[in-house]
Amino acid sequence: MAARDTERAQQQIDEIEALSSIYGDDWCVVDEEEKIYCIKISDCLDQPKWTLCLQVILPPGYPTAEPPIYQLNAPWLRGQDYTDLANSLEEIYVQNLGESILYLWVEKIREVLVEKAQSSDPEPGIKKTTEEVDEGDGDDFLLDYEPIQEDQMKMLNCMTSESQEDEELPPIHHGNPITDRRSTFQAHLAPVVTTRQVKRVLEKLYENKKIASATHNIYAYRIYCEDKQTFLQDCEDDGETAAGGRLLHLMQILNVHNVLVVVSRWYGGILLGPDRFKRINNCARNVLVE
Repeated sequence: MAARDTERAQQQIDEIEALSSIYGDDWCVVDEEEKIYCIKISDCLDQPKWTLCLQVILPPGYPTAEPPIYQLNAPWLRGQDYTDLANSLEEIYVQNLGESILYLWVEKIREVLVEKAQSSDPEPGIKKTTEEVDEGDGDDFLLDYEPIQEDQMKMLNCMTSESQEDEELPPIHHGNPITDRRSTFQAHLAPVVTTRQVKRVLEKLYENKKIASATHNIYAYRIYCEDKQTFLQDCEDDGETAAGGRLLHLMQILNVHNVLVVVSRWYGGILLGPDRFKRINNCARNVLVE
């Protein structure tokens, strides 16, 4: 019994650490001793129209024997909306008995928020998602160069305190494009051992006009720090809600490190729903295997 309790406690610790790294500032520890946490979830807009706070308490038997105790907090969430969402979370729990499910819960809630945002008028200034890739040129990336866009790199500019001296640009491998309902996905991979190299690879990719014009350039990287025996990792959605976190989660599951994976998506005008995450991860998995 004690061994089982220890295993459950470690599972909770591992899940909390993963969620904290994926959601960053949106993840909040309310009470460490009582295992109470709060996750702020919003739709994919720069200025979200729909937000919700998921508060959870992890009982001692979670995840193998007890479900999380949860509360959904949002001023607009009431009546049938609350019932439908609660039923969806309970269905996820039943389908994944004994497994860690908080990530699945958060992303299910986010999908609901995204659907609500898409069903109403878009906010002005939101990044358009109507770009379509020209048919027949999905693998043509030998184009003229243009400077990297500042907004794509603003996070990376303050991401590292390492030496800013130029480092050798790692080789970049381009995976085979995947097309689904006129949306095209392509993964790019480079070996990296410093965040400076991450920045250099992203700069090089964005010099390519076609990659720079993609609707989304989702990326994630994991670097193993030998001296500290820890992982330096981060991800970016680039407007494709939760895609970066899912990509990083895939890399964690596959236990890959010292690598940067970027997945470009050119939106073709037809919404793919959750299938888009499958395409993104399939691209990433293929390029990692190659």
